[in-house]
Amino acid sequence: MTVPRALILVVEDELQMRKFIRASLTSHGYRILEATSANEAMMLMTTQNPDLILLDLGLPDADGIDLTKQIREWSSVPILIISARGREDDKVLALDAGADDYITKPFGVNELLARIRVAERHARGVGNSPLAQILEFGEIKIDMNRREITRSTETIHLTPIEYKLLVLLALHAGKVLTHRQILKEVWGLSYVDQPHYVRVHMAELRKKIEIDPSRPKLIVTEPGVGYRLRE
Repeated sequence: MTVPRALILVVEDELQMRKFIRASLTSHGYRILEATSANEAMMLMTTQNPDLILLDLGLPDADGIDLTKQIREWSSVPILIISARGREDDKVLALDAGADDYITKPFGVNELLARIRVAERHARGVGNSPLAQILEFGEIKIDMNRREITRSTETIHLTPIEYKLLVLLALHAGKVLTHRQILKEVWGLSYVDQPHYVRVHMAELRKKIEIDPSRPKLIVTEPGVGYRLRE
């Protein structure tokens, strides 16, 4: 028996964009719900229980960031922002509000599908569960029980802060983490306004796990926003 693909709620008031997303996703087996306003989105959220939300920020009756906060009060459903707002501040606000990812319009089908796949993996907890004993990405392996980091057969020695940073990124591989999110998880709430802490320690971490720290392949900088660990 064929298992149906995820049910995706598309919250977008622009008709042409909805048609593009609908055609792109249904052709790959996804099931689609469509809403053109925040109120309609909330109604579908509570009655249809979608697996994932694609959310535009510029809705006629509410801002998408406010809607994200509202949804996060009671649901952990993956939320991917799709917006023409490309400013760093908008991305940071959306991610800090609880969005899982941010795609700037215009975007291609392949990018959209890739971001959806990442969100689906996070939702299932495949490979990044806090209960997992081993986390792997590329040649890097994290043994959670032994608190040991290796590249192939070489042991990499990290400070406690560097270890916490790497584990945090690995648990959310493929997802952008803002400076504020990282500071909150690694240093605590009292440090959320100290982004230089992240930059300094991330630079040291890269020296230890990247082949060429000047051209990082694993830990990718999202300028003005935060960092993403490549899957």
